[in-house]
Amino acid sequence: MKASAQFPMAAAFASLISLQVGAAFAKTIFPMVGPDGVAALRIGISAVLLAIAFQPWSAKISATYWPSIITYGAMIGLMNFLIYRAFLHIPVGIAISIEVLGPLAISLLSSKRKTDILWILLALIGVLLLPFNQANAALSTTGLVYAVLAAICWGLYIKTASTVSQLGSKGVTTGLFVAALFMVPIGISQAGSALFTPTVLLLGLVIALLSSALPFLLDMYALKRLPRSIFGVLMSASPAVSAMAGAIILNEQLSSFQWLGIFAISLACLGASLTKTP
Repeated sequence: MKASAQFPMAAAFASLISLQVGAAFAKTIFPMVGPDGVAALRIGISAVLLAIAFQPWSAKISATYWPSIITYGAMIGLMNFLIYRAFLHIPVGIAISIEVLGPLAISLLSSKRKTDILWILLALIGVLLLPFNQANAALSTTGLVYAVLAAICWGLYIKTASTVSQLGSKGVTTGLFVAALFMVPIGISQAGSALFTPTVLLLGLVIALLSSALPFLLDMYALKRLPRSIFGVLMSASPAVSAMAGAIILNEQLSSFQWLGIFAISLACLGASLTKTP
C-alpha cells in the first residue's frame, strides 16, 4: 500500500469505529432520557459543533437547493429517531445490519450487473439468519419495523446527499440544522428538563463527537483521497463492527446464526462496493 493512502484508509476505519462505538454508547443513556432524547442530543450538539467549525450562515445557497437540503435534513433526523427506537427493542448489531440494507438496495437497484444477483442473495440469506437468536425467542417486531424504516430513510438520504454535497461542508451542516429543528423538540417532549442537566449534556457531547462530528470530519478527509469503491469496502464492515461494539459495551450476545447473518450482509456490501465502478 502506498504511504499516501495509509492515512486516508486509517481515517476511514477510525470513522467506522467511532460511529459504531458511539451508537453502542448512546444506548447506555436510554434510561436517562430515552431514545428520542439521545437522538436530540446527538443531532443538536453535532449541529452546533459543525456550525462553529464551518459557519454555514456565510454560504449563499440557491433556492433550487433547498428542497434537497430539507429532505436531506429530514432523513438525518428520521434515521436517528428510528434507529435509536430500534436499539430500544433489538441488539445494536442486528439493527445496524438491517439499516445498511437501505444504501445497499439503492446501490444494487441502480445497477444492471448480473453479478449483483449474488450480493442480493447474500443479503437475503443474511436477513433470514438474523432472527435465530440464542434463546430461540422471536426478535421484537417493533424493533425490526423501526430498523427497516431507518434503512428506507438511509436509502433516501443517499439519494439526496449527492446534491447537498455539492455545497460542501456548509451545505451538509445546514442540513444537520434542519434535522435539529424537528428532532430537538421531539427529544424535549420525551425527556423534558432532564435533557439539559450537566451530566446528560456532557454525555450527549461525547455521543455527538463519536457518532457525528468526528466521523464527519474523518470521512471528509478520507473521501477526498480515496476512491469511493475503497471507502465503500471499509464501510461494509459496519454491521460486524456494530455487533462487536454491542457485545463489548452493552454485553449483547448474538447467536452463531446471527453472526453468520451479519457476515453475509457485510459480504454483500463488500461485493457491491468492489464491483462498482470507482
